Amino acid sequence: MKRSDRDAPRVGVISLGCAKNLVDSEQMIASLLRAGFVLTGRPAEADLLLVNTCAFIRDARAEALAAVREACAYKRRGRCRVVAVAGCLVQQQGSDLLRRFPDVDLFLGLDALDRAGALAARTLESGGPILDMSPQAVRLFEPAEPRVRLAAGPYAYLKIAEGCDHRCGFCAIPAIRGRHRSRPVARIVAEAEARLAQGVRELILISQDTTAYGRDRRDGADLCGLLRALGRIGGRFWIRILYGYPTGITDRLLDTLGEIPQACRYLDVPIQHSHPEVLRVMRRGATRQAVAALPERVRRRFPGAVLRTTCLVGHPGETAAAFRHLLAYIADAAFDHLGVFAFSPEAGTPSAALRQPAAATAARRREALLAQQQAVLDRQAGTLAGTEDEFLIEQAASGSAGTALGRTRRQAPEVDGRTCVTGLPSGHGAGDWATIRYTVRRGIDWRARAVPPDGRSV
Repeated sequence: MKRSDRDAPRVGVISLGCAKNLVDSEQMIASLLRAGFVLTGRPAEADLLLVNTCAFIRDARAEALAAVREACAYKRRGRCRVVAVAGCLVQQQGSDLLRRFPDVDLFLGLDALDRAGALAARTLESGGPILDMSPQAVRLFEPAEPRVRLAAGPYAYLKIAEGCDHRCGFCAIPAIRGRHRSRPVARIVAEAEARLAQGVRELILISQDTTAYGRDRRDGADLCGLLRALGRIGGRFWIRILYGYPTGITDRLLDTLGEIPQACRYLDVPIQHSHPEVLRVMRRGATRQAVAALPERVRRRFPGAVLRTTCLVGHPGETAAAFRHLLAYIADAAFDHLGVFAFSPEAGTPSAALRQPAAATAARRREALLAQQQAVLDRQAGTLAGTEDEFLIEQAASGSAGTALGRTRRQAPEVDGRTCVTGLPSGHGAGDWATIRYTVRRGIDWRARAVPPDGRSV
């Protein structure tokens, strides 16, 4: 007999880490819903608390462990009967976590996402602990039914591949997520069509290295072909690609992006560093020429391109001179968006065994690089103010007639800030489009005015 929602067990989900993790959380939620659970946004009301963890760097692991401890506290003092922990931290430390957290009832590795519902129901009925973790992640999941979307706006993340074949010296992800493996083009297109039918207006393609899509397949699939297949869906929506590898930004890819009306002129390409010796020690030496030429080459071939990157400071081999090289590179490259991490030695990675600059030195370099980027943004703000752009409404501000929050093609969700637009005609809501004119930047956010059909801002 099917239980009513009132009688069904409730599950609260805490999803940590990157957008790729968010897709995994959607997969597990779909499995839980099929097993008869209902979602709640209130942890105190949950029978089951699921924590989907990140283990990319030390700070991410600390955040994950704190969330697990918090979930266990709910179990000790409230309604919660089962705590489940899933994701990268389980795949990395499974049996150790089992010993460390006796209050956790269920541990799910990366190959067990689609078993979350059945195992959670079994744990509720019979108790735990249960550890479901393969020695190495090898599976590749397709979106499950019912389709769940956790994104906070009219956009959806499409994970087009899993794992990574790069062996960067500082990164534990290949050991956690396994080898690179790509989904079929037809299935990605089918997912895109389903998301667009749900009202999604932006499709964001993600994987550990999006530019490596299709290299493991024998059917000729590659990122350019996938982009063209998505463009053939037709209609008004955006396509954005995140997490490219410097050597994967080919002229052919730039030309393809320029041919597809839906494709954002936006590239997220983590360079990590600019100095040849640091890149060599990072085991990214093959990217040296690609990194050096990247900004100029992309902007020449792909006019109007918006570039985001990520840098890693404090890595072994980064001398004061190497850091000055990076500062000069960032000043000259003028990236539109920049993220900076301080080196975190990851157990089992080659870089962890090398001598590194002091943590305080890495922290100072991080602040100095961010300050350099701020100067770049200040220069760019004067150029962008007064220009027009396409705007996607994510939230119409309550109590503020004609005001909305959202993003332009220049801004990826969560990381690039938002745009606040005034002067919108009545009736506009989330998922609608508008033409705007930038007025002033506030930090990483922008303010703008709507441009009516006659072209004059109000």
